[in-house]
Amino acid sequence: MSCISGHSFSRRRQPVRCLIAVLALALAALPLAARAQQITGAGATLPAPLYDAWGHAAEAAIGIRLNYQAFSSGTGATQALNRTVDFGASDEPIAAAQLQSGHLLQFPTVIGAVVMIVNIPGLQANQLKLTGELIAGIYLGKIAWWNDPRIAEVNRDLKLPGLAIVPIFRAGTSGTNFVFTSYLSASDAAWRQHVGTGTSVHWPAGAGARSNSNAGLTVSSITGAIGYTGSAYATQNHLITAQLRNKAGQFVTPNREAFSAAAASADWKNATNFAINLIDQGGDRSWPMAAATFVLLPENPRDAAASANVVKFFDWAYTNGGKTAEEMDYIPLPPEVQDAVRQTWKASVKGPDGKPILQ
Repeated sequence: MSCISGHSFSRRRQPVRCLIAVLALALAALPLAARAQQITGAGATLPAPLYDAWGHAAEAAIGIRLNYQAFSSGTGATQALNRTVDFGASDEPIAAAQLQSGHLLQFPTVIGAVVMIVNIPGLQANQLKLTGELIAGIYLGKIAWWNDPRIAEVNRDLKLPGLAIVPIFRAGTSGTNFVFTSYLSASDAAWRQHVGTGTSVHWPAGAGARSNSNAGLTVSSITGAIGYTGSAYATQNHLITAQLRNKAGQFVTPNREAFSAAAASADWKNATNFAINLIDQGGDRSWPMAAATFVLLPENPRDAAASANVVKFFDWAYTNGGKTAEEMDYIPLPPEVQDAVRQTWKASVKGPDGKPILQ
């Protein structure tokens, strides 16, 4: 459009036309990231480091900016039910009845792992060996010293100090709690009977920390402490992790190979609403505290355009975010599971025009 005109009737409109033209050119010149559309999410802390990495990459690649607040799985479910965010996130799969009553679609994004972290002077990463029974004994308050004979029995090559054990747990409602207590319930009858599994339980011993990152900081600052956190947090912050005994009776080191071995045993075909259980899977190399993490997406969103962008974001992440996930110690979903999720999106998620997001 020319901003120069010799016609008198158009002269009064020239400033407006010129302004529109200049603005259009300026917008076109902006990089995609500067014109990004924002989606909001909140909830689970386990996948938060990965969602942050995916968010930065997706903003530049597809113009969708992610604002994700890592509070807890319980908060993610509540905010999704209340429609205060575009999606919630939870490390605990939500019951089918609650999904139905809340008009929520649940789908997995990635597989993560919970690891044990310790602060014992002189101990290096993965030197200490622990079992579900030992950890349960610690958190039940029955094992109080690091040189307890029961710990020494499985760590004969280590000289453990006569140091008091300080158990650190996740305060509040946490999906990481769900993974951790699921492992203890699968491993120890006393824990299963007296405490059980849940995102929030009555802790017989220890002190609470508010998030995965805070749990790591707390353990690092207290000599003799033990805790649990997401593998990505432990790796990023160089925390001292421990080996765990798995269902096959083997002590395994927390690494990508062990997490992948656990994920390989997943029975996705029989998982209603993708609610897979990866706790204490069989196999010599399987890590016993692996878990899928989930997104909760309203089927009747307040903002259909934002909901459509959530689908576009995770569709992009499935296709392009696998390498990043692996580099951060997460395990991408198998391609057939990603395709099954896409079919669910097609059937359940509509755009502002009422048509399916994915064709």
